[in-house]
Amino acid sequence: MKLFEYEAKVVAQKLNIPTPKGVLVTTGDEAKKAFNEIGGPVVLKSQVLVAGRKKAGGIKFVTTADEAHDVAEEILGMEIKGEPVKRLLVEQRVRVKKELYVGITVDRSARCYTVLASSEGGVDIEEVATRSPEKIVRKEVNPLWGIREYDGRDVARHLGYSGKQLVELGSIVAKMFRLLVSYDGELVESNPLVETEDGGFVAADFRMILDDNALYRHPEYKEKKDETDREITALEAKAREKGLSYVELDGNIGIVGNGAGLVMATLDMIQYFGGKPANFCDMGGGADVERISSGLEIVLANPRVKALFLNVLGGITRCDDVANAVVSIMEKGKIKIPTVIRMVGTNEEEGKRILAKGGIRALDSMEDAAKEVVAAAAR
Repeated sequence: MKLFEYEAKVVAQKLNIPTPKGVLVTTGDEAKKAFNEIGGPVVLKSQVLVAGRKKAGGIKFVTTADEAHDVAEEILGMEIKGEPVKRLLVEQRVRVKKELYVGITVDRSARCYTVLASSEGGVDIEEVATRSPEKIVRKEVNPLWGIREYDGRDVARHLGYSGKQLVELGSIVAKMFRLLVSYDGELVESNPLVETEDGGFVAADFRMILDDNALYRHPEYKEKKDETDREITALEAKAREKGLSYVELDGNIGIVGNGAGLVMATLDMIQYFGGKPANFCDMGGGADVERISSGLEIVLANPRVKALFLNVLGGITRCDDVANAVVSIMEKGKIKIPTVIRMVGTNEEEGKRILAKGGIRALDSMEDAAKEVVAAAAR
């Protein structure tokens, strides 16, 4: 479960992690009033659960109360990556000397929490890791005793700090870890964590993702989980009604598979060969013709999809059911883009016979199918 920025900052404040003074608003008039309460200049920040708010125009700085009103009205009418902006966080503008990144997440391969920090904040940490890997500080956390204050200071030292600043920044890192554990988090990060002109540190942005499986221990977030679930796209809502696991991504290759692991592997392989997935769609094990057809229709309804990859490893799911669904969708004229099918497993021969009768080819190799669909999407 993702927390909105304003929610994550409320949690951070409980552990005395410094954040800017802010007010949540839903109208231009409220933004004007908040400006006067805070005392400008301020920053208006759209509260959505997607990245890239600043690039999309969802974060803007203002210097007068009237400007706060007008800009708030402008942002509140926006959609960012399909998500409508319903709330704004009006925050005191921080006097920035330097922007840092500090995050703590679950490293499943190492079976522990890991601290990631960088002297370059305010940009995607993946971008920094690719462009300047030497600027990434990585520290694994022993799960038996977690982060102690001196572990936090060690991170601060590697970021180039000493003295009072080392102690202060180290304390923030340690508090972030305690917050992550106490709220059963999967991720907590501040990007940027700002070094101010007076030498202090402020979490200018703050983000948290909680483990859905642990929400029973945090009943205060059950209602917020329901609210978060409403912040989904129309296609994601439709998929949920059909009992499908579907998440929209920003690529152009539609992906449908049976089983979350297979679909994740498919996404990885598409990216390995240079493609960009448009979605994650798992129709589940034992899907019948109707369920398979629903998954295909939802994926094809995304206008960004330029090619379709159907990847089926038949176990409980029968390949002949998959084939019948594909032929049915094809006959309705709903497949108008290049489509690549990889299908092996239960009733494979019958499934391939049904597809062949409809003039459709099925591949055996997942690698060959991935290469083909990537090439098709690029044409």
